[in-house]
Amino acid sequence: MVFADAGAQEPVARGEEPGEWCGQCGLTLADGDHGRCARRAELEPPRFCVHCRRRMKVQVTPGAWTAACVAHGTVERSTWA
Repeated sequence: MVFADAGAQEPVARGEEPGEWCGQCGLTLADGDHGRCARRAELEPPRFCVHCRRRMKVQVTPGAWTAACVAHGTVERSTWA
């Protein structure tokens, strides 16, 4: 499994594009406007996996955050960017 770069919001498995679910609210991307979710994503880690809609395990530290899906892996981002 290959993970997205440190600045990305979603874990991305090899050969897969980000899925159909919003990483912030968990709804399908086709449902409604996700402008608020996009603004939240600039400051907060994703709460839902974009591939399977599972709730992700999120850990936030002063220097970074980590979000993990049991099926699709982990993504980490530095907060010192």
